Amino acid sequence: MKHIVLLGSTGSIGRSTLEIVDQFRERYRVAGLAAGSNLTLLREQVEHFEPGVVSVKEGFAAQFRQMLPRGMKVEVVSGPEGLEHVATLPHGEMVVSSLVGSVGLLPTLAAIRAGKDIALANKECLVMAGEVVMNEAKKKGIRILPIDSEHSAVYQCLIGHRKVDLRRIILTASGGPFLNYPQEKMGEVTPEMALVHPNWQMGKKVTIDSATLMNKGLEVIEAHFLFDVPVDKIEVYIHPQSSIHALIEYIDGSLIAQLSYPDMKVPIAYALSYPERLPVAASRLNLFEMGKLVLSPPDRKKFPALDLAYQAINEGGGLPVVLNAANEVSVEAFLCRRLRFHQIPETIEQVMNGFAKRRLDTIEDILDVDQWSREKAEEMIRSF
Repeated sequence: MKHIVLLGSTGSIGRSTLEIVDQFRERYRVAGLAAGSNLTLLREQVEHFEPGVVSVKEGFAAQFRQMLPRGMKVEVVSGPEGLEHVATLPHGEMVVSSLVGSVGLLPTLAAIRAGKDIALANKECLVMAGEVVMNEAKKKGIRILPIDSEHSAVYQCLIGHRKVDLRRIILTASGGPFLNYPQEKMGEVTPEMALVHPNWQMGKKVTIDSATLMNKGLEVIEAHFLFDVPVDKIEVYIHPQSSIHALIEYIDGSLIAQLSYPDMKVPIAYALSYPERLPVAASRLNLFEMGKLVLSPPDRKKFPALDLAYQAINEGGGLPVVLNAANEVSVEAFLCRRLRFHQIPETIEQVMNGFAKRRLDTIEDILDVDQWSREKAEEMIRSF
């Protein structure tokens, strides 16, 4: 029986994770849950899975306690301290890190330092502090198993092969809802249009990142740290069907790909059960119905966010932190209709250009730059 701690239980990854736990009750038990302010769904999860500890957003603990059935024994904590408390529960063996954004960094790092294996869906951890996170994982001897479909695919395609034989990693992107949308009309894109993803069911922030291709840029940075591969060996291809999740090319010209139906339960189950595979309840690819598999290069002029990510990781000096923070603020402003869609990468680029690059040696340094970037992005959004 493996005891799971789930950070971000009410999000799309969290809900899919709990579906897998529910399907394999003989293998997994939920030790702790952490969520934000979706208290109604969280209450249902607590009643069904009976975790010992639950963390909620700052200021919601008292309200949530009142929502629980009388006599239910569960510890309710809140805020950043609550997240770290749940992430480091002594009996938690694996922490599923599926919080969205920079909020996931500190609890994930705390879990690593507490010796927990990590099933990682929070790519921002590695974008912001990849070197720190991977060094801590190595020091503690724990495994970081990727949940992102692309990184899970890379992980699977690398097994049994020598890294020295690797020529390149190819991450695939669906292209989002605006793959064939005229570039001159990108300024007319509304949140409602951008939130309709053609293949995946995701949270709002990740869906907007997919529409701008920033999600793929963040994944390039994540792959660089996760697999210790130079950025110039990581490429992005557009693949509208979302059947091929990644390809690995070796120096002899061999290409190894991982394909599956676009359902996040597949990579989640692999991370939970590694090195085993589970007969997870997910749709299967019908190879006879797939037809032609389309792969093409991304339109970098139409989707400049991708090049901004490459610039950030290539130049370093704290720019990945700036990129991530400015993107989070810009996406939220777009969802609130304070910023136009095409102004998301414009804002990020301006914040990056205004940053004096320097080496970030500590988490405190990283958090300081994160805060500066958010304030700078907000200033620029107000100026628009």
